[in-house]
Amino acid sequence: MYTGRTIFSQLMDMLPWRRFQTCVNRYSGNYKVKAFTCSDQYRVMAFAQLTYRESLRDIEACLRAMNTRLYHMGIRSTVSRNTLAHANETRDWRIYADFTQILIDHARRLYAREPFGVELDQTVYALDSTTIDLCLSVFPWAHFRKRKGAIKLHTLLDLHGNIPVLAIITHGKVHDVNIIDSLLLEAGALYIMDRAYTDFNRLHRIHTANAFFITRAKKNLQFKRVYSHAIDKSTGLKCDQTIVLKGYYTKQKYSDKLRRIRFYDSEKEKHLIFLTNNFNLPAATITDLYRCRWQIELFFKWIKQHLRIKSFYGTSENAVKSQIWIAVSVYLLVAIMRKELKIDLSLYTILQILSVSLFEKGDIYQILTESHDSFVKYEDPNQLKLFD
Repeated sequence: MYTGRTIFSQLMDMLPWRRFQTCVNRYSGNYKVKAFTCSDQYRVMAFAQLTYRESLRDIEACLRAMNTRLYHMGIRSTVSRNTLAHANETRDWRIYADFTQILIDHARRLYAREPFGVELDQTVYALDSTTIDLCLSVFPWAHFRKRKGAIKLHTLLDLHGNIPVLAIITHGKVHDVNIIDSLLLEAGALYIMDRAYTDFNRLHRIHTANAFFITRAKKNLQFKRVYSHAIDKSTGLKCDQTIVLKGYYTKQKYSDKLRRIRFYDSEKEKHLIFLTNNFNLPAATITDLYRCRWQIELFFKWIKQHLRIKSFYGTSENAVKSQIWIAVSVYLLVAIMRKELKIDLSLYTILQILSVSLFEKGDIYQILTESHDSFVKYEDPNQLKLFD
């Protein structure tokens, strides 16, 4: 790369801008727009994510201080908080959602062979949600409790590389289990979910799509044992059974056989009961796979710590969704850059280096690799290590 360009412009050049323009045209994002186009909005919001800006005024002050460099960063218009607020309010959030999906497809191809703790050829997904609290008086559309607002970020995470394959943003009242209806089920794939997703109607839909699921059984589950499989009790396994459901309604919803595995977690001193429709994998592998579901919890914790998705630059539903989708796309962009440039650093470290060097001129690979030796001395050992 030409080293006379800023780090930010080199990073933005890694994005497929032609395909971004296709998304803009699909929703008429630049209709009657003379200045501050959707690409300008995206660059400004990406800059805010990478540098941890706190507010619209903060973004405006920072970029105006570097006014002579904005053109070389790809930002062709003057940045003001009113213009940015209006863009976030009116530009369709689906532009950035569709563009993020393009980056997801790219990232999944790059991380397809990334290990995640269990050696398995098939695709493994973890499904869960995280709640982002909001003030109900400021965000009246974000219904959750009587005096409390919130939104939910429902995510389907590909455990090969921890890439979010699907993200759905809803208000806080939407129950997690409803998201299964929105999944485009992939034959042969394995979906790992917690007890909140135990709905036998929906689980049977996964089964009939020739996909597999692993979930936790509820305490009041009524079943009949058909067969018991041999187990190695030294591994913590207590039983591995083939069962059928006994409840009148549950039997109608799921009439096929299920596999019930009981496991004792010695670390937490807790008995866990798993349900799955996969009869081929060893019982120990099933328990290991469910343990890998914790990766999605770490993913939520990581993005809340390092991306701006807990405080927002706008109060409308469109502004909030636009900011979240741009934040996810920035995460994917950094993950793609890390893989394509073969940078042996965690995403946390890369983000910290980028946050203080976006206006610098020089080769992006050189800055990231040369900064590591001095940066690592000051890295907090208590920080999340999800992407090392």
